[in-house]
Amino acid sequence: MTEPRQTSACIRRLSDTISDLAEGPTWDHRSRTLHWCDILGKRLIARDWASGTETIRSMPDVIGSFGLTTDPDVLIVALRDRVGLYRLRNETFEPLVAIEETDERTRLNDGKVGPDGAFWVGTMDDRPDRKPIGALYRVDASGGCTRMVEGVTVSNGLAWSPDGRTLYHADSRPGRIEAWDFDPATGAIANRRLFAQMTNDSGRPDGGTVDAQGDYWSAGVSAGVVNRFSPEGTLFETLKMPVPRPTMPCFCGPGLDTLVITSLRPPGDADMLSAYPDSGGVFALTPGVRGLPGHLLRL
Repeated sequence: MTEPRQTSACIRRLSDTISDLAEGPTWDHRSRTLHWCDILGKRLIARDWASGTETIRSMPDVIGSFGLTTDPDVLIVALRDRVGLYRLRNETFEPLVAIEETDERTRLNDGKVGPDGAFWVGTMDDRPDRKPIGALYRVDASGGCTRMVEGVTVSNGLAWSPDGRTLYHADSRPGRIEAWDFDPATGAIANRRLFAQMTNDSGRPDGGTVDAQGDYWSAGVSAGVVNRFSPEGTLFETLKMPVPRPTMPCFCGPGLDTLVITSLRPPGDADMLSAYPDSGGVFALTPGVRGLPGHLLRL
């Protein structure tokens, strides 16, 4: 087995904002805005790409993830146990559907809009001793909700191939990245298969994205790296991050040629925070490849 290429790119801090758990970077090409969330801080951050001006909005609960919709003023947002529509202009949340609201052990986590125009979002066991009690759901704009995958510990890593016919999904705790055949017209999935198996040392998978060439980029949250895989699942490049806990990569900028990576602050680890004070920040680099435009929820 060939060892992946180790890359030390020129990585810069993009924002002065620090979060306990920054996640979900999402590029809106219409407004040229980068959005991300501070899950535990219950905040949604929007950064104007040209000016660097940031708008921080408070959420009514823990915010696991969000996605863009066909209305530039509206996001679809996953709070702890419900998914709804959030209007940026007047900062209001309209619930669509409750998910696992009676299970105090779980909360909603990683979510993205897919090529089918629906919001895909998973749950995770929010206790320290995590068990495979979570699931992956498909939510449409009317609030219709279908459980698609069961037995998930920490749902993560959602992304789609350039042609929209492959879904990637990760379970962070066991370190599995899986691929599914995906029908962009209906959202149906089939032919579940192991794409990659990662360890603590190689980087258990957190958030993911796909570039225009079809390579899958995965935040190796346990190893301080971003891992790049070929469409066949070969790990061929590892990007060393300046912080130990990267959480999700996303291609941003008018040319989709900037890779932005969010990160978290390791809770209760004073030594690590002292050594890596930029933990919880958002970082950027130019990787030499371009990303893909984000999908929109059909309202």
